[in-house]
Amino acid sequence: MRNLPRSLALLLLAFVALLPAPAAAAGGRQQAARHDPVVFVHGWNSDGSAWRTMADRFKADGWPTGHLHAWTYDATQSNATTARELADEIRRVLAATGAAKVDLVTHSMGALSSRYYLKNLGGAGKVDAWVSLGGPNHGTQTARWCGGAPCVEMRPGSAFLNALNSGDETPGSARYATWGSPCDSVINPTSSVALTGAVNTTTACLDHSGLRTDRTVYHQVKAHLR
Repeated sequence: MRNLPRSLALLLLAFVALLPAPAAAAGGRQQAARHDPVVFVHGWNSDGSAWRTMADRFKADGWPTGHLHAWTYDATQSNATTARELADEIRRVLAATGAAKVDLVTHSMGALSSRYYLKNLGGAGKVDAWVSLGGPNHGTQTARWCGGAPCVEMRPGSAFLNALNSGDETPGSARYATWGSPCDSVINPTSSVALTGAVNTTTACLDHSGLRTDRTVYHQVKAHLR
């Protein structure tokens, strides 16, 4: 436009500004709008890297990288403390993405802090879908072999679990779903995973960690989030 009259060049620039955004950019915005941000909550003696396989699959299926948050927390502290830190993390994710709600995907002990957040810390209005993969929702005898606050809380009949499971086990409008394996030796009894009011699925014979990496479970979780 170097040799065009200034008035004609300005007119062309104004016309270009009115054109639709490029398809790639528009598609990226549509993808972000279509999917809630996902916050992954790991279990005891673990960290956010445990979610690499599942997060990579979500990314390959259209979830923007900025909508996948494999959070790491101190798994030696009380689940109530972790729940308060999770509340801060979800506020940060919502502010960063502009989303109204998140989806929570949890493994093992991560189910307990996230449920505490939903029930006691105002999380019910900020979570669209909640997932528990092998969560000790009613306790596990395996926790008698470890020590510290979170292990005590995971034991069947603990004060923490009795309070968490009192009344409505799936409060608020979030869509709750659980997956439990008949071959999960960490969750004992395996019936501990299911919650009243949730969609409860029994998987194939998977070990405790396999619930995070199994392809069939992933596709079922993806369908639940959508």
